[in-house]
Amino acid sequence: MFKLLLIVAILFNLSLSARDGYPDEGSSNGGFFSSIFKGTPKNLTKSKGEVRISATGMGVAPRFAHSPAQAYALAKRAAMVDAYRLLAERVGGVRIEGKDTIKNMEVTRSEVRAYVQNSIKNAEILETKFKDGMCEVELEVVIYYKDLVQ
Repeated sequence: MFKLLLIVAILFNLSLSARDGYPDEGSSNGGFFSSIFKGTPKNLTKSKGEVRISATGMGVAPRFAHSPAQAYALAKRAAMVDAYRLLAERVGGVRIEGKDTIKNMEVTRSEVRAYVQNSIKNAEILETKFKDGMCEVELEVVIYYKDLVQ
């Protein structure tokens, strides 16, 4: 199980290494986003001069909530934090570190950690849904090409 998780993490890391910021050969504008966003995923919209990235975060109401209003507020906050984390992953990438401990030619411990460090500004809430104690918040952020090329 750990080996499978490690292989998935390595493949994920390799897919992120394509995001080196260097222009692709034959790209139309030779910019940063031409190497990151090949194709258009469902939650990504490109238009002239900007990229819109959206993410949907989910949060669950805690059991200790004293009222339905408190449960809603806490679930919404958790969903917003999750959506911001997803946006940060899309914009800045994820750093994956792996560590194996080997004793007598056998893996005794395998550890994989994921790190996200980024700033997201001016994200807009597109939609909020609350059903059965679960809240979903869809956030969208607009990134302009001119802000990246300086």
